[in-house]
Amino acid sequence: MTAPADLARGQVRTERRVRDPFLDNAKFLLIVLVVVGHNWVPALDDSRAVKAAYMVVYSFHVPAFVLLCGYFSRGFEGRRDQWRKLVTTVLVPYLVFQTAYAAVTSWVADEPFSLHLSGPIYVCWFLLALFFWRASAPLLKSLPHPILISIAVSLVTGVTITDTGFALSRTLQLLPWFAIGLFLEQRHFALLRQGWVRVAAVPVVVAAALTAYALAPSFDVRWFDREWSADALGVSPVVDVVFALGLHVVTAVMIVAALALVPRSRSLLTALGAFTMYPFLLHGLVVRTLQHFGVHSFLIDQGALGIAAITAGAIVLPFLLATPWVRTATRWAVEPASIRLRRRSQAVSQEAARDGAAQPAEQDRERVAVGASGRR
Repeated sequence: MTAPADLARGQVRTERRVRDPFLDNAKFLLIVLVVVGHNWVPALDDSRAVKAAYMVVYSFHVPAFVLLCGYFSRGFEGRRDQWRKLVTTVLVPYLVFQTAYAAVTSWVADEPFSLHLSGPIYVCWFLLALFFWRASAPLLKSLPHPILISIAVSLVTGVTITDTGFALSRTLQLLPWFAIGLFLEQRHFALLRQGWVRVAAVPVVVAAALTAYALAPSFDVRWFDREWSADALGVSPVVDVVFALGLHVVTAVMIVAALALVPRSRSLLTALGAFTMYPFLLHGLVVRTLQHFGVHSFLIDQGALGIAAITAGAIVLPFLLATPWVRTATRWAVEPASIRLRRRSQAVSQEAARDGAAQPAEQDRERVAVGASGRR
C-alpha cells in the first residue's frame, strides 16, 4: 500500500537531482528582461539609449525563451495524458488571463467590456503559441530537416500572412527557435561553459549595444515582434525575407552570448526559475495599471533618473510576483492543474500515513499470535 507514496517521493527526488540550475537561472533572467522591455516601451520615443537597449534585449530574449520551451517539450509525444495536461496548463490559463487583460483594457480605455478569444491581448499570445508549438512537437520530430523546414515556414509567413488573429503569424515566425530547442541536448548547453565562449560573449554584447545605439533613430522596432507582415512593415517580400534571415542570424549569435553569461550555480534565481509563468502572466496587469495612472509618463518626464527608476522597478517586479504569497493567491489562475495534483498528492500522503500507522499494529498482532502459538 505504501508503494505509490514511495514512488511519488522517488520521482520528486529524481527530478530535483537532474534539474539544471543553469536552465532555471536562464528562464528567470529572460522573464526579467521581458518585464523590463515592456516597461521601456513608453520611453522608446523619448530616449535613444532606452531604444538601443530595447533593441538589444528584443533581438534575443523571446526567441531564447521559445528555444527553452522547445527543449522542455522534447518528451511530448501526444499521449492522452499529455494532451490533458497541455489543455489544463496552457489553454485554461489563456481563457483566464485573456479575460483579465480584456477587463483591464476596457477599464483603461473606459469602454464596455468585450472578450475576443481570437485576439490575444498583451502576453496572452504566448499561451496560444505555446499550445501550437508543443502540439506540433511530434510532427516536427518526424520530419526530415525540421529546423530548415521551420525556417522556411517562418520566412513564408512574413510575406503571406497579414492577419494577426490567434497569434498565428508570430507563432509561425518564431517556430524555428522552438524547433531548435526541441533537438538540443544537455551537451549542447555544456559547450556554453567553455571559457572562450564566455569571454567572447562580452564583446559580442558590447558590439550589439553600440550597433543598436547607432541604428536606433531610424530603426523600426516592430521587426523584433516577429509578428508583422512585409506589407505592414512597408517593405517588399524580397527585403522582408532577406532581413528576416539576417535577423535569425543576429538572434542566434545573441542567444549564444546571452546564455553563455548566465550563472551556473544555484541561487535565488534558480528557485524562482521554476515559477516563471507567474511574473510573465501577471506583470502586464500591473504595468497597464501603472501606465493608466500616469506613473511611467511622470517618471519619463524626470529624465534619466526617472527612466532608471522605471528600469529598477521593472527588475524588482518579477521577483515580487514570484513570491510564495503571490503564487498562493494566483495559483488557481496560473497553474489550475497544480491544485488538483496537490490534492492528489495530499491524498496519497494521507493514505501512506494511515498505512504506516496501521502496519505496527498489524505486526503487534502477528507477534501476539506467534507467541500464543508457541505457548501451545
